[in-house]
Amino acid sequence: MIPNQPIGATVEHPNATAVLFLGAASIFCCGALGPVAWALGKRALDQIEESGGALGGRAQVLIGYILGVVGTVLMVLMATAFLLITLGGNA
Repeated sequence: MIPNQPIGATVEHPNATAVLFLGAASIFCCGALGPVAWALGKRALDQIEESGGALGGRAQVLIGYILGVVGTVLMVLMATAFLLITLGGNA
């Protein structure tokens, strides 16, 4: 729980925007940010669930988390393709 918060007032999770940004960046420019968004998103989702409604931003965190998972999968696929092309030569 967050101390000194009035009953019923929700506060956005402090990492909600960061998780969303990292997840989007992992798709569009830097796949290495995918695992970071994935880990931060999972931690933030757990904290939001444990807060009992005191923390908001679940939608942002969930979207960032999913984008992080997709970015990680894309990064692994691209690395595998690069490795196969490099080792295969003119395949």
